Amino acid sequence: MPDNQTSEVDFDFHGSALDNIFETYSDLRGQCPVGRSEKHGGFWYMMNSEDIFAAEQDPSTFSVAPSMLLPAFGTDVPLIPIDIDPPEHTDYRRILLPLFTPKMVAKLDEGMHKTARELAADVASRDVVDASALFARPMPTIVFSRLAGFPEKDWPKFDQWVDDIIYERTVNPDRAWKAGQEVMEYFDNLLKERDQVEHTDDLIAELTAAEIKGRKLTHEELLSYCFLLFLAGLDTTAWAIRSSLWYLAQHPEEQERLRNDPDLIPLASEEFLRTLSPVQAMARTCLKDVEVSGQQLKQGDRVVLVFGAGNRDPQVYDRPDDIVIDRENNRHLAFGGGIHRCLGSNLGRQELIIALEEFLAAVPAFSLANPDEQWHGVGSLTLKIGK
Repeated sequence: MPDNQTSEVDFDFHGSALDNIFETYSDLRGQCPVGRSEKHGGFWYMMNSEDIFAAEQDPSTFSVAPSMLLPAFGTDVPLIPIDIDPPEHTDYRRILLPLFTPKMVAKLDEGMHKTARELAADVASRDVVDASALFARPMPTIVFSRLAGFPEKDWPKFDQWVDDIIYERTVNPDRAWKAGQEVMEYFDNLLKERDQVEHTDDLIAELTAAEIKGRKLTHEELLSYCFLLFLAGLDTTAWAIRSSLWYLAQHPEEQERLRNDPDLIPLASEEFLRTLSPVQAMARTCLKDVEVSGQQLKQGDRVVLVFGAGNRDPQVYDRPDDIVIDRENNRHLAFGGGIHRCLGSNLGRQELIIALEEFLAAVPAFSLANPDEQWHGVGSLTLKIGK
């Protein structure tokens, strides 16, 4: 490949760069599916589904250290278990696996339906509404905070922390770092307070009782788990719900089809996850020199696996950029792959399905009231309710 096709120095996957990111993916895939960007300290990117899946299956070459995020989340320590490599990773992940099985998630269905139904009724009662603020964000906050054991009185603080840590870290890293420290301090205090009382029915209680190699988790390990669960449990599901509603607001015929045939909602949810994924990319670090699609990556190089591009790979999907709500055999990368595949995928899927079921059942035809609002993130989604 000619040298002038090995680098796209301005490629980014944050902020306003996401506005037209799918066009960027298509262009880069045709020019240099493995290339180099100088953003965020410099990194290689992979665009093809096959290359991404292969890297996900090869932790001996592609390490998650020092962080799966580029830039990192605003902490000074690796987050357990996503920033930990094998063999330690296996023990850390095993602790969480029983807490997010389909059987365990099914126990939450009734509460999720109730929460979504109440929020959707509020949306339906208005003429113009910010569906992100009143539905997409509060639903996962309520559901996951109850599951995890985060006190209800503290929920109003959470959205700002999430915004500062996830969405400010590329433009205002000091603000992200400060919010990260505030979250760590919050969980430090919460864990100390919980030491004084008995809890037996939430995630923090399960983590506190868990053992690794015959010992209890340290306070620092518990802090890391709490920090990760907090961010992962609140942001990604809110994004998935919001982006799905953003699409449906522009496609009234698809809205009506799902209302008339709600059995299609699980398939539609998978398609929204594929095409509008909350996790567009994750980072790795090369542990050794390696060749990928004709490019030479060196030990120590940072690498970004662009899940969002892999999810629209024409070698894998027919009409890859079209949202086909009844698409079947939809193997996508929205939850990653390999040993670091998202632990909460069962919960995230079910939250999205239930959110769409209850929203479409309660809310009549809706459309975008502000066409300038983009598909990505958890910002405002202003909807006009009714035809």
